[in-house]
Amino acid sequence: MDDRPNRTDTDLLGIYLNDHLAGATLGVDRVRSLAEAEAERDPALADAVRPIAEEIAQDRADLLRIMRGLDVPVRRYKIVAGRLAERAGRLKANGRLVQRSPLTPMLELELLRLGVEGKAAGWRTLRRLADRDERLDPAHLDGLLDRAQRQLDTLEQLRMRQVTETFQQTHGQTALQESH
Repeated sequence: MDDRPNRTDTDLLGIYLNDHLAGATLGVDRVRSLAEAEAERDPALADAVRPIAEEIAQDRADLLRIMRGLDVPVRRYKIVAGRLAERAGRLKANGRLVQRSPLTPMLELELLRLGVEGKAAGWRTLRRLADRDERLDPAHLDGLLDRAQRQLDTLEQLRMRQVTETFQQTHGQTALQESH
């Protein structure tokens, strides 16, 4: 009889974690792009997003370490797909052909928030598995979950600030246009 704790199905977990790695890759690229794009237009937003960008990059590195510890191979094609998806996302229609739309930072923050929600779900999944798989460190995963929650709180504050700025600005422009 085997007294070792049950191990997680590595094939299924590999698919799952590689999908999260693709999402993490997209998230790192997206948040860095937002910080860079806002550096001149809204330096306060760029400054607030930069630490989150570094944490998201750290989270991606933590995910890679966890995958190594679980003997889950990295599927490079999923990383490439994540990067392509991020670049394609930059081409979305935003109501402006040449200029950056006032909606863009708000939508970017919403996308980042959704990405962090997905990351937190991944950490919660691994945390549940840590109860029966000794290769996973519950305390480390708890720390990752705490960091994800802080990121969510910060992103939501930034998003709500951006909502106010975006729609006050848009409303003011509409009022000016209607008066002419």
